[in-house]
Amino acid sequence: MTITTLSQELLSYSKTHNPNPPAHLGSRYRKVGGFLPEAGNTIVCHLKKGSQTQAALIEARERYLAMPEAPQFLFTSISSLHMTLFEGTIETSRRQDCWPGDLPLDTPIDDMTELMAARLEGFSMAEPFKVAIVEARPSGLLVDGATENDCKVMRAWRNAFADLLGYRQPTHEDYKFHVTFAYAIERLEDEALPRWQAMLDEVADDIRRKAPVLELAPPAFCVFEDMNHFNELLIFDFDA
Repeated sequence: MTITTLSQELLSYSKTHNPNPPAHLGSRYRKVGGFLPEAGNTIVCHLKKGSQTQAALIEARERYLAMPEAPQFLFTSISSLHMTLFEGTIETSRRQDCWPGDLPLDTPIDDMTELMAARLEGFSMAEPFKVAIVEARPSGLLVDGATENDCKVMRAWRNAFADLLGYRQPTHEDYKFHVTFAYAIERLEDEALPRWQAMLDEVADDIRRKAPVLELAPPAFCVFEDMNHFNELLIFDFDA
């Protein structure tokens, strides 16, 4: 009999191991009815349209949707797939550690977007970076730099944005880069965990084979009304 080793990421989606309700349930989305309005801004790298990476991740997403427990998750649209490089300001996180220190916490999000865009105008970084999958988890993919140097460069981008915008969130230093496929509505029963682990391992292996380096568009400062569309306002092309 094969014994499946369950990852810590998977166990965090288990009813037994993590009985707490999902973090964003009720603020970002509801159990019935989909995503809630949650205006904000962010800096992300979208998938390159028409790329092998986009095809591989759409195929991976289909594997998630085919799981018997898929109705326990709310899936984002394919067009929203991205990797967040730096967290912007958001209506549901009006806290000092998530907000530029020199701007009032009650500043309207549209005004915050305008003020932050002005600070980001002309921003550039010399070094590009490459990204690869680390592992798959029930909500999507964990990713990081393809090499140790890429990891350092990605952190350097985050630090540069933090210095320019004037805030560092509590998870700034140990932030886990990711691509979200879905949000948990209801956590998984124990009997579902082995088949989820098998699926996640297969998905990660498939992506490593088909897209060993993820083809991402350059970082962009985006605005959003909910988690289903991220409109690019400023694109940070890598310096030549």
